[in-house]
Amino acid sequence: MIASRPAARIEAAFARAREKKRAALIPYVVTGDPDCETTVAVIEAIVAAGADIVELGIPYGDPLADGPTIAAAGQRALEAGVTLEDAFAVAERVREHVPIVFFTYYNPVYQYGVDRFAKRAAAVGASGAIVPDVPLEESELLRAAFRHEGLALPLLVAPTTPRERAGRIAHASDGFVYVVSRLGVTGAKREPDVGWIDREITVLRKQTEKPLAVGFGISTPSHVKAVAAIADGVIIGSALIDAYAGCRGALAAERAGAYIASLAAGLRR
Repeated sequence: MIASRPAARIEAAFARAREKKRAALIPYVVTGDPDCETTVAVIEAIVAAGADIVELGIPYGDPLADGPTIAAAGQRALEAGVTLEDAFAVAERVREHVPIVFFTYYNPVYQYGVDRFAKRAAAVGASGAIVPDVPLEESELLRAAFRHEGLALPLLVAPTTPRERAGRIAHASDGFVYVVSRLGVTGAKREPDVGWIDREITVLRKQTEKPLAVGFGISTPSHVKAVAAIADGVIIGSALIDAYAGCRGALAAERAGAYIASLAAGLRR
């Protein structure tokens, strides 16, 4: 059953994780890499393995925040002809299993129409979207459209974000606050800065009661354990995509599920 306010499903997922004394696990997958049927199978497998929320990436040709793994996955999907409508269709197929948060950039949203995008996302059962290239000061149009449809719009706090501005971002963010673990783009080959994460989470907790989820560079069980001890959510992207790269269908789903299952113990507090 889909909640009347789509963003409420995100809140419920974090609440369930808290009740179980663990952090929420938020994997990221790219729509249509290598095909949409595989994407559906992978999402079903990672939910069975313990995913609480899924970020569903919409392939885009100029992904500013994406490292080599995710950028390559997006390019493969684009070359296969995957579209924004395909992402909506995938979300609609898996929405009963897990809250879906699209990960996209502003250009596709703007070209589609901001209000139209929000209405379509809500109609297919998504719970919100992350649009990392829209700064707080330019986000009101998007936030208004999302509010109207009951969708979450998590905003990002980075290591370079000034303290006062981080507080304003946390206040404006909906669903959760996305805390970027280190400078640079996404990727599994650079270590998250756990010391900075700890300090940032400590300060942000004084500024907001919203869930704080950490992403970028988290790939191993030890990373997950370290971040889960501090934050409310752990976001996994590149390492998951690497786990099933080059595979399709059931094999991709098996490898994705096994990788997510290997992280589950580290979520406990």
